[in-house]
Amino acid sequence: MNATVSEKGQITIPKKLREQLGLEPGVILSFSEDHGRLIAQKKTPEDAMEKWRGAGKLHFKGTSDEYLAMIRER
Repeated sequence: MNATVSEKGQITIPKKLREQLGLEPGVILSFSEDHGRLIAQKKTPEDAMEKWRGAGKLHFKGTSDEYLAMIRER
């Protein structure tokens, strides 16, 4: 499959490849070069929960159930 680079530096990825690779509108591609080859990789969206997991540290030595019971008593 071929694609022509436009005057603006744009190309159209053939529909068959877009469908095979799951490239839908809004998908972000990361481009790199390797020995004269253009490499495009889909960037997977970062899981918002995973990004913040463990960021909030409590200065409490008990279990989470004990902590919740304590703050609910206030």
